Amino acid sequence: MNDSDFRSLGLAESLLSTLAEEGYASPTPIQQKTIPSLLAGKDLLGVAQTGTGKTAAFALPILQRLAAFPARPEPRAARVLVVAPTRELAAQIDESFGTYGRRFRFSRACVFGGVGKNPQIKALSRGVDVLTATPGRLLDLHGEGYIRLDRVETVVLDEADRMLDMGFIHDVRRIVALLPKKRQTLLFSATMPRDIAVLASSILDNPTRVDVEPEKPTVDKVDQHILHVRKENKKDLLAHLLRKADVRRAVVFTRTKHGANRLSAALGAEGISSEAIHANKSQNARIRALDGFKRGEIRVLVATDLAARGIDVDGITHVFNYELPNEPETYVHRIGRTARAGASGSALSFCDAEERPLLRQIERLLGRPVPVEADHPYVSAVSTVSAESPAAPAGMRKVMPSRTMRSRNFRSSSSDRGTDNRNPWKPRQPMR
Repeated sequence: MNDSDFRSLGLAESLLSTLAEEGYASPTPIQQKTIPSLLAGKDLLGVAQTGTGKTAAFALPILQRLAAFPARPEPRAARVLVVAPTRELAAQIDESFGTYGRRFRFSRACVFGGVGKNPQIKALSRGVDVLTATPGRLLDLHGEGYIRLDRVETVVLDEADRMLDMGFIHDVRRIVALLPKKRQTLLFSATMPRDIAVLASSILDNPTRVDVEPEKPTVDKVDQHILHVRKENKKDLLAHLLRKADVRRAVVFTRTKHGANRLSAALGAEGISSEAIHANKSQNARIRALDGFKRGEIRVLVATDLAARGIDVDGITHVFNYELPNEPETYVHRIGRTARAGASGSALSFCDAEERPLLRQIERLLGRPVPVEADHPYVSAVSTVSAESPAAPAGMRKVMPSRTMRSRNFRSSSSDRGTDNRNPWKPRQPMR
């Protein structure tokens, strides 16, 4: 493909120039399938993962239609409304509109919770062409009379399944009820659970449906490995790996907000610069962490899954799953933070005894086993963990190592593994 492929989609010359400056050589599958329909004003149901290029897929035609049908937005009103589940994703979408539309004269605003309302109220007072918002803050501002939604011409519901997971589905329905009946509606979702399918059928009018398989980088371009390790040794193993020279920019995933805080503090004590990012952090703290991460001042970002929805940063060399996710689809989303824009990347996932059922779910989703990496300190041989160990999950088949296996696998190599012969998983001394 070459840059003429974007031209064949019907995009204006000014957008083509911007895309060329941004280094976009050819459209992604979702851009190819959606842009012509959206330029024609059709509704759309898009099933696509983050990282497939869907923000550009809806932002580019929206900008072109705004330019083709110019109108001054009314006070406290918006012509285009984009609803996103998290603050980070909303800010990322707003920034993308600014990037793609730099040759257009249009106004935009982004509203979300966790920060003061006054600047947002001021931005909305004259009306805006494009408003990007999270559901809660949008409804708050509407209830207080600072924004009206009856003049929206195009609405985008992005990552609808994540809004369902976060309990926003009722807020989304309230927002839709406030919109004019005559409008263009776009709904994007990585998965299509029943509630989202019902929502789509109730708000979309004869939509074009576009299904885009998860981007191949999550399978083909990401070098994936599993490291079987006891839970108490995970921090030491992570610190050891993060000190490697090839780990230039990394995201570490934990399941909980408190876990992210504790892990970031532990890494700091080891002299590894890191910041935690999750929903309990103030918006200013999250913005500072992301900006520092983008600039390279922070090498490691410790994140929960919800906060990571807005992490769209080029040059992430490694993703570490410090804890495996409860849902296998989340694994695919996590490792998709690396190997973006044609680059390669690595995903290293720690798995303790309790997490092995989660690993089996991930491997079923991928359709193949994830290779096991055993050549590191603190990594245990999976076959030597006993079902009678407190860390072993209930019902695990008892597998005890023979004396020969114990001798061959651990005693002869303790100097290489940094272990104590009396306990093959116990580090000889804390990592310095």
